[in-house]
Amino acid sequence: MARILVVDDEIGIRELLSEILYDEGHTVELAENAAQARAARQTFRPDLILLDIWMPDTDGVSLLKEWAAQGVLDMPVIMMSGHATVDTAVEATRIGAADFLEKPITLQKLLKTISTALARPAVSGAPAVMGEQPRNARPAPMVAHPSQQPAVAAPAEENESAAADENVSPLSVISLDQPLREARDEFERIYFEYHLGRENHSMTRVSERTGLERTHLYRKLKQLGIDASRRRSLASSSSN
Repeated sequence: MARILVVDDEIGIRELLSEILYDEGHTVELAENAAQARAARQTFRPDLILLDIWMPDTDGVSLLKEWAAQGVLDMPVIMMSGHATVDTAVEATRIGAADFLEKPITLQKLLKTISTALARPAVSGAPAVMGEQPRNARPAPMVAHPSQQPAVAAPAEENESAAADENVSPLSVISLDQPLREARDEFERIYFEYHLGRENHSMTRVSERTGLERTHLYRKLKQLGIDASRRRSLASSSSN
């Protein structure tokens, strides 16, 4: 999955795109103007940018030109607009935009355009997004290849011993004989429970560790059925 920066001055569009992309498993950062987009491009280091053309401070085409002139268009940029002309779309493509989406954007068109853009080799000699470790990403627990992992979980006492050493819950074997979305949800559930336990349920530290803004982190935990507030309460009472 990819790190996607959504730049749009309309809060409704930002929230809608954020929800859709999170449901698809992407990590999302939001910016409402060019100033925030500049900062987010440096700190968040996105794999792809959805960039609105009409914004109050600096329009999207001008921002695209700025990044192109600076030689920092090392990720695909998809332009968005509900009022742009064909000439504007052509100009954006000439500058370096990967594609153009006309508002209102349909779900199918959005996901197809993003998938196509991410599948292309990155510009400026940067590694391709798909199949590469995301830039500035932290290592995450990996699921072994079927030829390297047991068909069933290890004996409970071995898992408990390893868990005691690492002070984390036993890592269950994820079945590969299930739909991708269910397998991904299972992995993410294990991943976030691991970091919650490791950081003693501090949402600030979990947010920093996983690279998710706190609002997005709460939304992801809720989506996965992880009650962070209840778990923090239990953790506090058990320590007393």
